[in-house]
This record gives sequence, structure tokens and C-alpha cells, in this order.
Amino acid sequence: MLKKYGFWLKPLIGILIITLITGLVWLGYLFNFSISKPISIGSSYMTMNNEFYPVVNEQVANYINNRQDFLYNRDPALSVSRQVEEIHSFIAKKVNVILLNPVDNKSIKLNRAINEAHKAGIKIIVVDSPIANKNVDCTITSDNYKAGILCARELLKKQKSAKILLLDQLNADSVVERMDGFLSTIKKAHNSKIKVVARLHTNGQSECSYPKVKQFLKKKQSFDTVMALNDRTAIGALAAINENKRKNSVYVYSVDGSQAMKKLIDSGHDKIFTVAQTPIKMGDQVAKIAYKLAHNKKVPRRITLPVTLITQQNVNNYGITGWQ
Repeated sequence: MLKKYGFWLKPLIGILIITLITGLVWLGYLFNFSISKPISIGSSYMTMNNEFYPVVNEQVANYINNRQDFLYNRDPALSVSRQVEEIHSFIAKKVNVILLNPVDNKSIKLNRAINEAHKAGIKIIVVDSPIANKNVDCTITSDNYKAGILCARELLKKQKSAKILLLDQLNADSVVERMDGFLSTIKKAHNSKIKVVARLHTNGQSECSYPKVKQFLKKKQSFDTVMALNDRTAIGALAAINENKRKNSVYVYSVDGSQAMKKLIDSGHDKIFTVAQTPIKMGDQVAKIAYKLAHNKKVPRRITLPVTLITQQNVNNYGITGWQ
């Protein structure tokens, strides 16, 4: 019987082997194609006019570029409507992950856009300032409450009395946390000579804090201390104070650890202090978490990065030519 069909058996076996090899090659191609499909990430920070966010984004961009994937960075320039449009554009591009620093964490339309992105299967990381939305996969911030505590502790150490001008921002939870940490620590000291005399709302920009503090100074209201939400706000306040010929007469506490603020401290200003955030480490952490989410891996719901106080005594430990 074998002799009868032997003539056909060898060619048939050969055809089956070729077919099997071809099938395996094709499956391998499809498998590799699905694995190597580029990851795309969209990032939208409240403003790129604050040097903190470009530094965060640069770390993310480097991480993504090294893997030959794609990053779409947008700048809403403090506009909620524009940020919502950016999220919609990310949804249309079918990005894997959205990195979001919210312009206004209480905005209904911004929260609605986050929900739409989640429904589309996009992972969402909130950066620097939290937002109360259950569809956010991970929130990565500095320890903002601790930053406020560190500023207050330094004030209590340096000053036996203080008339404090607060410079804050209502629509950012990171700022709320900083001010809460600061005020709760001051309150616990039970010193009636340390009190808040006024509170000015800014958008975290020096071009906003400068005219507001300048106008406040014209009212002849007395203050000898400023607690600013960030370094840009503090620098705007310092410009107004110096213009009013009150240079070196006001204590200034802030949060960021920016190059500009560290240079001021290093140049001999012993009444200026800032709490250092680490946008370089934050950007690196954001990028790593983004890739884990893109590959459907579990990540923590909240990651909080440590902060430290910068003074004239330790400023050189942080370097004054860039961010830490």
C-alpha cells in the first residue's frame, strides 16, 4: 500500500511542511506587529508658561522618544475650554494615555471630558494637581500639604510675629493643600502675633501677582510676610515689593525650588525660602506609570513625591542652574 501511494506521499508531506512554516511565519508577523504597535500619549498641562511643566514634559518626551513612540503635547494656556478641546483631540487620535494637569479641577466640562476619554478606553494620569474624578487611573503629585508645613515651620523659627499676605489660587487642589498645611501649622502654634492680614487670588503667574500686590501696597495695608503658592507668584510679589522700596524688609515663603528663586536665595536674600519640588523626578515617574498603564499593568492610585525646604544655608546642595 505504501508503495502504491509513496509517489504522492513525499510531495504531500512537503506541501504540509511548507504550509505549516508559512502559517507560523505569518502568525509571528501578526504577533510582533501587535506588540510593536507604537504607543501614543497626549499631554496637557494648565500652562506651559510655568517652567515647571516644560521640565516635567521634557522628561516624558525623552522617555517616549527613546522608545520611538509618540507624544502629543498641547498648551491650554489656563483655558478650561481649550483643555477640553485638547482632550477631545486626544480621544480622536486614539492615544493610549492622557497626562493631565487640570486648569480647573472643579470644572464640570473638564470632568465630563475625562469621563469621555475613560469611556474610550484611554488611561488617564493626573499630574501635579489632583482632581476628584473616579475615572483617573493615577495621580502623581508632590507632597503639597508637607510643603505648606515646611514653610510654616520656617516662619515660626525665624519670626516671633508676622502679618501674612497669602497669594493663592482657588481652582488648584495642589495650592489648597499647600495653604492648608501652612495655615494648620500656624494655627497650632497659638501665637496671636502671627496672623493672616489678607488673601489675594492669582493664577500662579508673576504677571498676575505683580499688579495685585502693587495695588495692595497702594492701600497702605501693613504686611511683613508673603506666603506664595509658587515661585512665579512670589517673584511677581517681590518685584512689586522692591518697587515700593521695601526691598529685604519682607519675608517670602514659596513652593517650587525654581532656578530663579534659588538664584535669589544664593545672592544673599536671607528672608526668602522655597520648598523644592522635583519636576525631573516627577516627569520620569509619570512616563514609567504611563507605559505600565498602556500595557494594562496595575499601578498605584496615588503617588506622592517628597519635598524639602531650600534656605540660604543649603541652596548650593540643589544647584542654582536648573531644577532638581
